[in-house]
Amino acid sequence: MSLTAGNLAGGRPISGPLVFDTVPEVYAATKEWFAGNGELVFDLAAVTQVDSAGLGLVIEWLRLARASGRALKFVNMPTQMQVLASVNGLRDVLFKATAA
Repeated sequence: MSLTAGNLAGGRPISGPLVFDTVPEVYAATKEWFAGNGELVFDLAAVTQVDSAGLGLVIEWLRLARASGRALKFVNMPTQMQVLASVNGLRDVLFKATAA
């Protein structure tokens, strides 16, 4: 798992697996990103694996964004995450925060 704290072309890149074993570390590393103002963009292009914990993390990021009054968009969402969202009835919630 790799995180970049600074903006990269307007987005914050996330890479590596978003799975049960990595989600606590990713959550701890990204929680501070919700302080401040403006829109957050998380680029998920380099996410290599996703399970239900990864999907839960994305939903938690949406909750943190709402609580802090910030807009949040996801770009380059992996197909695996899209399928998990659909199977779990979260497609509408998640895809409202997804950009092309």
